Amino acid sequence: MEFSKDDLAEAKRQIDSISHKLTETIKTLEAKENPERYKSQITLAKRRIKAFEIANYLIESELAKK
Repeated sequence: MEFSKDDLAEAKRQIDSISHKLTETIKTLEAKENPERYKSQITLAKRRIKAFEIANYLIESELAKK
């Protein structure tokens, strides 16, 4: 599947935005009175951030080819 440079740049921008929001969510959940209660949500958010880091790496690799 082929994507334009603009499509890839926009996808990267959106991923960066979501990653930032997830990072802030993790900080909020970890700062709560009983963060252990939110362990599953924190774990899920961290896994999503990792997935977005991989996606960003692949997008950057593709952009470097263009």
